[in-house]
Amino acid sequence: MTETKNATPRASDTSDREMVITRVFDAPRELVFDAWTDPKHIGSWWGPKGFKTTTYEIDVRPGGVWRFVMHGPDGVDYQNKIVYLEIVRPERLVYDHGEGDGPGLFQATVTFAEAAGKTRLTMRALFRSAAERDEVVTKRKAIEGGNQTLDRFGEHLAKFKAESAQREFSISRVFDAPRDLVWKAVTESERLMHWWGPKGFTMLVCQVDLRRGGTFVYSMRSPQGHEMRGQWVYRQIVPPERLVAVVSFTDDKGNLVRHPLSPTWPVEVLNTMTLSEQDGKTTMTITGSPINATEEERRTFEEGRGSMKQGFTGTLDQLDKYLESTQRP
Repeated sequence: MTETKNATPRASDTSDREMVITRVFDAPRELVFDAWTDPKHIGSWWGPKGFKTTTYEIDVRPGGVWRFVMHGPDGVDYQNKIVYLEIVRPERLVYDHGEGDGPGLFQATVTFAEAAGKTRLTMRALFRSAAERDEVVTKRKAIEGGNQTLDRFGEHLAKFKAESAQREFSISRVFDAPRDLVWKAVTESERLMHWWGPKGFTMLVCQVDLRRGGTFVYSMRSPQGHEMRGQWVYRQIVPPERLVAVVSFTDDKGNLVRHPLSPTWPVEVLNTMTLSEQDGKTTMTITGSPINATEEERRTFEEGRGSMKQGFTGTLDQLDKYLESTQRP
């Protein structure tokens, strides 16, 4: 999801006015972005070591405001205001920090880049002048404070990652087929038509646009005659090893809709499929977890693990048969 509100363009050379801090976290980008932007998480880690944060208001959207006070370990309170300018989930966040002409006014850009299953987070703070940048760095020890903040974020992220792992769905299957063939079976529409969907379902439409931001769009008919539609929006494609996509149900116009049999099912589920090969066989692992979900939707997802396992088992059984049929002499 991309949201934008006229962000101020930067000059071509701003290095003397800029403070940059980079850190790599052992967690997927979606998870890191959520921990960085979700109001439920921010107060648990924001600020250097020893600081606590009280939020007055927070609205994480372009034009939205976060007003908060940071309680320092020395007993001093620091009032803060952030105005969000740009949100490109899960890649980029731009905001103005401070207000008026007071000290510490800067524009921050936070980027989240995938790095072999991990996330490289880069914070850039652009000040109005080199003098203001130097004052914040030397007198307020901003770089040290930024690193301490990222230390606290990393600690919180590790707990969040562990909790998310307990709540995610996971299933694995070993296929007696080379990885390249399995990859083709899960990414080519003419092959998906032969096996995709739960047992007994009939595929009606199957279209694949295999690129980042592209979609796998399908519709199928159940044994009872009900038609179901859905889509995958590809987030990451690493042939023939890894496929990451946001999975949703849709209507006949492609709009996202609720699960036809569960009104509290998450609208968006992030699925990650990995393929590894050994001795000519391929291990497929699929994990899934809700994104942009309410607590009720997360509970529904957790309670639905049994039905998901049954559905995926039937689907992977069909893939197994298809792979076997393509390798017969």
